[in-house]
Amino acid sequence: MSGSYVPLYRKYRPQTIDKLVGQEHIKKTLTSAIELGKIAHAFLFTGPRGTGKTSTARILAKSLNCKNGPTINPCGVCESCQDIMNSVPIDVIEIDAASNRKVEDTQSILEKIQYTPVHGKYKIYIIDEVHMLTNHAFNALLKTLEEPPENVIFILATTEVHKVLDTIKSRCQRFDFRRITTEDIVKHLRYISNEEKINISDDALFTIAKNSAGGMRDSISLLDQLSLLGASKEVTSEDVNSILGRISFDVLNRLSEKIISSSSNEAIEILNEIYNSGNEPLQILTNLCEYFKNLLITKNCKMELLPELTGLNESQIAELTKQKDLLETQQIVFLIEKVSYYIKEVKMATNQHLWLEVAMIDLANMTENTKLIDLQNRIKALESGAGSLPISNSVNVVQVKEVAQSEPATRPAPIQPKQESSRVQQNSTQQKEDFTPPPISKKADSGDIQSLWKALLMNIKSPSTKALLNLATPVKISQDGIILTFKNEKLVSQINDTNKKQMIIEAADIMFNTSNISVQIRLPQAGDAEISKNNVANINVEVNKDDLQEEKKKIEIKEKIIEEEKHVSYESESVSAPEKDLENRKKDDKPREESDQEKMILDLFDGKYIE
Repeated sequence: MSGSYVPLYRKYRPQTIDKLVGQEHIKKTLTSAIELGKIAHAFLFTGPRGTGKTSTARILAKSLNCKNGPTINPCGVCESCQDIMNSVPIDVIEIDAASNRKVEDTQSILEKIQYTPVHGKYKIYIIDEVHMLTNHAFNALLKTLEEPPENVIFILATTEVHKVLDTIKSRCQRFDFRRITTEDIVKHLRYISNEEKINISDDALFTIAKNSAGGMRDSISLLDQLSLLGASKEVTSEDVNSILGRISFDVLNRLSEKIISSSSNEAIEILNEIYNSGNEPLQILTNLCEYFKNLLITKNCKMELLPELTGLNESQIAELTKQKDLLETQQIVFLIEKVSYYIKEVKMATNQHLWLEVAMIDLANMTENTKLIDLQNRIKALESGAGSLPISNSVNVVQVKEVAQSEPATRPAPIQPKQESSRVQQNSTQQKEDFTPPPISKKADSGDIQSLWKALLMNIKSPSTKALLNLATPVKISQDGIILTFKNEKLVSQINDTNKKQMIIEAADIMFNTSNISVQIRLPQAGDAEISKNNVANINVEVNKDDLQEEKKKIEIKEKIIEEEKHVSYESESVSAPEKDLENRKKDDKPREESDQEKMILDLFDGKYIE
């Protein structure tokens, strides 16, 4: 008895073009081609699985080879139609490219092409999953596909058209099969349910259609499986979710409520119920992510679009509408990102249940993801100096945004409602008395050209360039331009002729916030001291006179210490001069080996060794 049973997806496979579901554009094109007698020698059917590619190929073969054909309504009783319906490979040969992908298999097919059809007008080759052929097999097929015999037609079907060679695609008429809409699938499933006397609810059919991802074959196969339950009772969406291993909407709704309210204990309890009922951690997180996706759609889309976009009924959409007012869009996106992160972790984890519980506790901790208006109010309170002063929820949102966008120095104090103004002023006064301002660091003396020179060197990225610039003397450093001098002409030409000068320009642009500042590298000149004085005098900097006097005193003390150290060093050198001369003579007796780097430095500075 089991041998005579025909699965529903085979029993209700369309037999004529007008019975195709959800492919109106293909129905019209093929109908016109048959009626006008403009039949191509090669067709390429591409699209997702279960959308009718192979069924359309068989219908086209029947329409062409029927004894009444070519016709859009094949009789279905002639020998040719019966052979195609029973998959008898006489004039219509179906080939699975996944198991016949070698070049030898293709050559074997091409050898039989020359034989004339037996019953029909055409010899038709339906090659399924054609993208599985090797490149050699494609090349063997290419020439025949370009110029086949008059009575030979190729119909190629694939789910991955990008793997088919462009030379093959250019020789075929291409038909792209679209995913079948949920509405069309539900209508067809209802038709089959009525024919087969299957007791199933509309919600269940909607759940089946939504789960099939636009594939009719998958939907009919699942309906066939559920028909076993429809003999004793009505099949509901709960039965569909149970067979698919999906969590019901009501359970996900309860779980999301606990997450939104930050009730981690209750969320863990619901999670354990779901887990103990046989759902895997990965499936739980995937269903939860889909639930939040539907909540995000409900938050941001029009009401009339929600049934199609979410695949939910009116009561379920009503529950999502209640929750959408509790969250902002960025909070829902945050939850989706969190769930997606833990889905990746669960996939790689050995203890998946552990990560599932960690995910639930983390999701339920909504305090770190507060509403945007709350964050703006907190920022407003901190920047106005009110510390932890409580902010009323009745503050105008426009005022908050204006405060957040203004500069800190000109930002006004927060506007409080009249009924709380006296209490706020009292609290603010009390906090100001207890508040000790932090120490403010002294502004750097930017009038000192050496300070500016050090700041400029800090912006130089190249260590070699920075080391070379240490030999320079800054004459002018300002927004109007920079003048640096070197005592050696080779250094001047080296910096001017290489990208080192561009590094100086870029560093100065960063320092002064300018673009392509003027930089001059040259030898020292007589008026450099005057330029340096003018440069310092033109910089407006407020300097405390007492601090300036202290700095001068410090500089004088340092100069005295340096002079004393020089004097002591000179005396020690003069005392030990005879001994050093003796050592130098001994060293001069042996030739000194110079490295390449030492030679380069000696040549660059035109110098010599000083022992």
